[in-house]
Amino acid sequence: MLGGVFLCKKTINNKILVIITMFIVAFACIVPYIVLASDDMYVWSDKSENLVQTDTQATTEQTGNFLNITSGSAVLMEQNTGKILYEYNAHEKLRPASVTKIMTLLLIMEAIDSGKLKYTDKIPCSEKARNMGGSQIWLDTTEQLTVDEMLKAICVVSANDCTVAMAEYLAGSEEAFVAQMNAKAKELGMNDTTFKNCHGLDEDGHVTSAYDIALMSRELLLKHPDITKYTTIWMDELRDGKSQLVNTNKLIKTYPGATGLKTGSTSVALYNLSASATRNDLNLIAVIMKADTSATRFAEATKLLDYGFNTYTFKEFAKAGDLVKNLEVEKGVIKHVDAVFKNDAGSLVEKGQENGLTQDIILDDEVMAPIEKGQILGQTVYKLNGKVIGQTDIIAKERVKRMNFINSLSYIFWLWFTLNR
Repeated sequence: MLGGVFLCKKTINNKILVIITMFIVAFACIVPYIVLASDDMYVWSDKSENLVQTDTQATTEQTGNFLNITSGSAVLMEQNTGKILYEYNAHEKLRPASVTKIMTLLLIMEAIDSGKLKYTDKIPCSEKARNMGGSQIWLDTTEQLTVDEMLKAICVVSANDCTVAMAEYLAGSEEAFVAQMNAKAKELGMNDTTFKNCHGLDEDGHVTSAYDIALMSRELLLKHPDITKYTTIWMDELRDGKSQLVNTNKLIKTYPGATGLKTGSTSVALYNLSASATRNDLNLIAVIMKADTSATRFAEATKLLDYGFNTYTFKEFAKAGDLVKNLEVEKGVIKHVDAVFKNDAGSLVEKGQENGLTQDIILDDEVMAPIEKGQILGQTVYKLNGKVIGQTDIIAKERVKRMNFINSLSYIFWLWFTLNR
């Protein structure tokens, strides 16, 4: 009997506690709307008012042909930032030969990533494709190869027949596909470029520059990294072993860290190359145009890459989605929210300067609800020897609603139900 009385008193006490809590929470939620209507607008502290945005790079520049490049033109670009580390006649308009196919590959990979095209799709061969000549795998109009097989042939042995077959399949005709190539070139800012075909065989007016080749190479590698599954193949086969493939880019075998990308040569264009390589998170693109021999293009691309890897390093500061801090939330339906980096962040730095890198996190300890997912909560500023070299926003990982009369009552009823189970 005494036990029953004790339980009854405990239940009554719990209910009284809940009732009191209801009034306190309801009062706390209503008062801000009456007295502090401006609280809906959260104002950042003055710490961020003097934040400077700058494109300053953590590198010094040398000018002139100090690497003594003998080819017609050359460019060395850092892939992540797009920073030009070395250039020689970078904007001279020259014939690209099969380096043209980088743009063809870019459009193919865009079609795959958008879902328009699948690796398993089978591609027919037209009479035009069969009769292309130059580098080829001798496609026949009676056979169909998959997109996967076509990519191998284009990337490894620079097959013109496969290139035209893919262009016709995607756009209906090579002419329509070339129009898409030129539109993409304009979008990328390739102002030195005019494409006349999708394969690179010599044609009057079909020109580009070392700089523009670096731009489209960067776009392909950054946006469609799966292409390196093909551009890093040294040897492979097609047609159940009947067709042997050996990569025209010898750096794939000889240069540590090589990831591609494309060779090209004709009797008029001479020898061209876009060579890409990665070491210790530093991604470089070296472009050589109009070398007098094949050996020269590989040697001078190697010289460019060696210079880049010996002189620079890439310092990664943050990864998109990484946690910066778990912040307290005022007047929110939940008490905390994760503040995370919005984007990847990093900088190209000359070797030996790494100790001068610092970061300043501009972020308050608590924020006011409501908070939207992706809302900017602060910034991280990166400096080299006191100079700003980059920044990234800090954002809310999830949405947090503001506590109001209705959802506070919902919380109280939940509390009531929990206490009386």
